[in-house]
Amino acid sequence: MSEQRVPCVAGLFSETDGKAVVHGSRCTSCNTPYFPKTSHCHNPGCDESNVEDYDFGGKGVLWSYSVADFPPPPPHKYDEPFKPYVIGVVDLDAGLRMVGQMIDPLEAVQIGAQVELVIDTLYHEDGKAHTSWKFKQLQN
Repeated sequence: MSEQRVPCVAGLFSETDGKAVVHGSRCTSCNTPYFPKTSHCHNPGCDESNVEDYDFGGKGVLWSYSVADFPPPPPHKYDEPFKPYVIGVVDLDAGLRMVGQMIDPLEAVQIGAQVELVIDTLYHEDGKAHTSWKFKQLQN
């Protein structure tokens, strides 16, 4: 029997037919993207605030990364024993720059690599796999 997968935060992301998306917003006046959702445009150069819901997903490019070498403080959760992981900054093709954990090990991570947004397990609790968005490098 497979374990039940539940989002670590409801409403931020979803997965349909293996395609992961994060739920954000985009201003239709100036095209500024936002994640998470916002009710109005924060771009000081935008004369109007016409914000609509927008789903971001798909592929992008790894712009930068850092390594989490020590456990995050509460309220963050993780499986024991703690294992260091890579945190990537990704420019999605859909125009959003966002931060997320990389699935790939540090020695495989390369700035400029093509990546894809995925939904993967963040930690286990109460017999459930709590999921979040992450990024996975694509093979060349």
